[in-house]
Amino acid sequence: MTLPIPTEADWDQAPSLLDGAMNLDLTAEQCDLSYWFQAVAQGTLRDRAATGHTADEVTPEHMRKDGPLRDAQILELGCRSVAEAEGTRALAYYVAHATGLPEMDFFATQLMDEARHSMVFRNHLVEMGVPKADLHETIAKLSVDYKREVLDPILEFALQSVRDDDDFIGGVAIFTIIIEGVLAPAAELSERKWNLIDPAASAIARGAAIDEIRHLTVGSSIVREYLQKHPEYRSKLMDIIVRGRKLWDTIPDKKYIMEREHLFQEGMHQHADLIGDYEVWPGRRLLDTTAEERYTTAEQWTDKMAAARLVYMGLEEAIEILRLT
Repeated sequence: MTLPIPTEADWDQAPSLLDGAMNLDLTAEQCDLSYWFQAVAQGTLRDRAATGHTADEVTPEHMRKDGPLRDAQILELGCRSVAEAEGTRALAYYVAHATGLPEMDFFATQLMDEARHSMVFRNHLVEMGVPKADLHETIAKLSVDYKREVLDPILEFALQSVRDDDDFIGGVAIFTIIIEGVLAPAAELSERKWNLIDPAASAIARGAAIDEIRHLTVGSSIVREYLQKHPEYRSKLMDIIVRGRKLWDTIPDKKYIMEREHLFQEGMHQHADLIGDYEVWPGRRLLDTTAEERYTTAEQWTDKMAAARLVYMGLEEAIEILRLT
C-alpha cells in the first residue's frame, strides 16, 4: 500500500519556507528514517532526484549565454553548493555525537539532504554550460574568499560545540538558530526571483526550501524538548547565542550577496519582457525592486522566522540579544 505524502513534504502542497519554518511543529521521532524514505525520497524528490527539477522545468537558453544573469546565478549556486558541502561534512559530527537514536537518524537524513543540495546546485551550473571537467575548479575559484570569510568561521563555531565540547544540544542550536536560520531565507528569495527567468533553478530552490523547513522545525524541537527536561542548561545556551551573535556581526556575508544581487539587477532588466508584472512578493513587482531592497527583505524574513522559532523553543529573551525586534 502506498502511503500518502505528508503535506509539508508534498511538492504542490508544502508551505513556503517562511510559513513552514514559523508554523509547523515536527520532531525527530516523526521525521525518522522511514519518514525520509517515504516522504522525501519517494515524495518530494519524485521525478527530481537527479537534477532537483523535472524535465518540464527547463534551463532557458539565455542562462547559457554570457551576461550578468548567468554570472549572478553561477556565483549564487557556486557559493551555495560549497556551503551545503561544508555543512554536510559538519553534520557527520552531529550524527556521531547525537544523544539518542531519533536524533542520530534525523541528522543522518539531514546530512543526505545537504549533500543532495550541494549536488543539484553544482550540477545546474553544468546545465548552464559550465564544462563538467572544469566544474570543481570553477566553484573553488569563485568561492575561496566566501568559504574563508563566511563559512569557515560559523561552521567552526558549531564544531567547537558538538565535536570539541561534546555539547550536542549547543551544536543543534547553533545550526538551527545561527547557520540554517540565517542562510535559509536565501533559498526563499532564490525560488521567487528565478521563477520566470530560470524555472529549473527555481525548482531546485523549492526542493531545498522544503527540506529546510524540516531541518529548522526538527532542530528547534530538539532544543525545546531538551530545555524542558534540563532547564539548568538555559544559561549555557544563552551564552552560546550571545557568542553566535557576536561572531555573525564580524562576518562579511553582505558583500558576497550584494555582488550577485547587483549582477541580477542588471540582468533582469535585460529580460524585462519575460518578467513583466511578476510580483516577487505580494504587491511588489520584481522589476521594481533593487538589490538593496531584496537583501533587506530577506534579512527581515530571517528575523521574523528566527523570532518565531525562538518563541517556540522558549527562548524569548534571545530575541533581543539577536536584535530581532
